Amino acid sequence: MQVIGLTGGIATGKSTVSAMLKEAGAIIIDADRIARAVVKKGLPAYRQIVARFGTEVLLPDGEINRNLLGNMIFNDHRKKQLLNSIVHPHVNEEVNRQLKQIQKTHPNAVIVLDVPLLIETGMHDDLSEIIVVYTPQDIQIQRLMQRDHISEADALARVQSQMPIEEKRKQATLVIDNSGTIEDTRRQTLDIFKRLEDSVE
Repeated sequence: MQVIGLTGGIATGKSTVSAMLKEAGAIIIDADRIARAVVKKGLPAYRQIVARFGTEVLLPDGEINRNLLGNMIFNDHRKKQLLNSIVHPHVNEEVNRQLKQIQKTHPNAVIVLDVPLLIETGMHDDLSEIIVVYTPQDIQIQRLMQRDHISEADALARVQSQMPIEEKRKQATLVIDNSGTIEDTRRQTLDIFKRLEDSVE
């Protein structure tokens, strides 16, 4: 079993690469999907969030209003750290549970941990390979403006709220440059997957 990390920055194309890796045969563990699941109504992380952030972060049905909570922590480093300290332990627990299950059923699998905050949370420390999906910041901003229909100033603020992509690139063992065509990105991705697959066998 080969466990590798996949990360990037906002609008660098990580989700695109993740989908390509899945199509090629990798097993994807999606941390964002897990993070959404562990804060469902009634679960321990949900109760902790409501206790610390108040009932105003809830939707009428009682579930957490993720957009409101995201806006609340966007420019507040302390609140962002608080939320991460609540959610990440539960995400890590579920990731480890899934890894153990996959090890039993697919011992020769290439498993990709798709984690936006892979480096920021230290989850990369125990991984042999870290793939960073990279585009220069100016392309990040252009794509974000087009994707979310926002101004350049808003796009820049979102990009600057994250660890700089150049910093993430320094932590990578493998880089996929997604500043070109989709075909170029696919070629890089499949080359990397083949190399990873060969190293398991």
